[in-house]
Amino acid sequence: MGLVRAALAVAVAVAVAAITVSGGDGADPRTPPALPGLPAPFLGTAVIGSGGRTAAVDAYGDIVDLRAPGPAGRATIAVPAARQAAGTVPADAAVVARLRLPGSEMPFWRADSVRQRYLPGTNVLRTVARLGSRRTVIVRRIGGPGAARADRRWLARARPLGAAAPSWAGAMYRRSLLVLRALTDRRTGAVAAGARDGWAYVWPRDAATVAIAFASAGYRPEARRVARFLKGLGLDTAARFHGTGAPVPGRNAQGDAAGWVAAASRATGPLDSKAIGGTVQWRGRADYQEGDSGDYLANAIASGVGSARIHELFGARRGLVRIAEQSGSGFDSTAAWAVRPFPHPALYSAVRRTLFRLASRADRFGIAPSEDWRGGEDPWTAPTAWTAWAFAALANHDRRAAGQPSLSRQDRLTALRLMADLRRAATPLGLLPERVDAQTGLPRSTTPLAWSHALAILSLRELWPGRAVD
Repeated sequence: MGLVRAALAVAVAVAVAAITVSGGDGADPRTPPALPGLPAPFLGTAVIGSGGRTAAVDAYGDIVDLRAPGPAGRATIAVPAARQAAGTVPADAAVVARLRLPGSEMPFWRADSVRQRYLPGTNVLRTVARLGSRRTVIVRRIGGPGAARADRRWLARARPLGAAAPSWAGAMYRRSLLVLRALTDRRTGAVAAGARDGWAYVWPRDAATVAIAFASAGYRPEARRVARFLKGLGLDTAARFHGTGAPVPGRNAQGDAAGWVAAASRATGPLDSKAIGGTVQWRGRADYQEGDSGDYLANAIASGVGSARIHELFGARRGLVRIAEQSGSGFDSTAAWAVRPFPHPALYSAVRRTLFRLASRADRFGIAPSEDWRGGEDPWTAPTAWTAWAFAALANHDRRAAGQPSLSRQDRLTALRLMADLRRAATPLGLLPERVDAQTGLPRSTTPLAWSHALAILSLRELWPGRAVD
């Protein structure tokens, strides 16, 4: 049996020409077909790195995105997301893993089978392709032979889950922490939402959740670095930011930004006397769905609107709707934010009714963001994770409240069921896509998504709290 071991430290800059998307012309190249049970080539489904140079790798071991000096930095390689969606990615768009054959080479996507795994406790990725009796192994890492040891030392700093946590919870927890390590600039604290064209930016909401997750897991310096970066942004100038802190044009500021950055600052402790950079108003702004401007539940909760006013504006007969004074706008999963991280105990009953209705409609991979969602039937991992976090917190609140043991049990079971959905939505590597195909569970978007992994960490810590950390 032939065996080729290629240990690749991704330290070389590879120049890839810009690709123009023509819109589906018959002369366009076609993305190579996927192997059975795998996503199409050139969709990043893994991330490697430790907060410096960062790369995305597809299911076939191809490097499809490479950025420096950090995960929200400039791209040396960036397969356009529009090309991926159109199925018109040319075969020379990435650093392609190849089978070594007598006198020739062949890309991994033409093998009989391909399997991947991370080396335990690391962001070092091993991809194995088989063609007949021949096997080729590619190891993708950033940082040289010491990268694995550095990842393991970093992971050993984590605050552990409680002793009763099952093995799957520990595995999800560790992988989620390593994802945040890869997607957070270790110098500046800039958190990329994902290692992909169009996602390698800093969203204040997503990055703030990462800061809260780092703090919860015992990574206080990392948490403070993220919060400090966020406090330096002009939050009223844009929805997204480059790793330099400069605004990304094209999308206006969203109405929850200042609230999330304030929550990150509270979670990480006082940083300095510097005020948050901008005070984005919640009314007349886009929300997390990044569509039309309006008066949305998510923005009102994040912005500190009082419980009575939220109930007045968004309360319906059985829960909380998405748009103020529009009872037909449907229940919204961001009602969960009124439990964590913006607790409104007076709204807990309305939140519970809202979330139970949405959770009852979950498929085996999770839930859609809201009842009025227009983005198709695919489940999204972030809403699934934040709903689980809220139910876990409600269960803990119920347990402390006199005479509520049955309600506590119901809330905890719902949180666990949603975490099971999240596990099914994860890739074999344990990575959470932004969304997955409702029928197959295969990734349909950015993988992994920092926001989803941060919320998974917070849900797990709420379900199985560990010992306190100084």
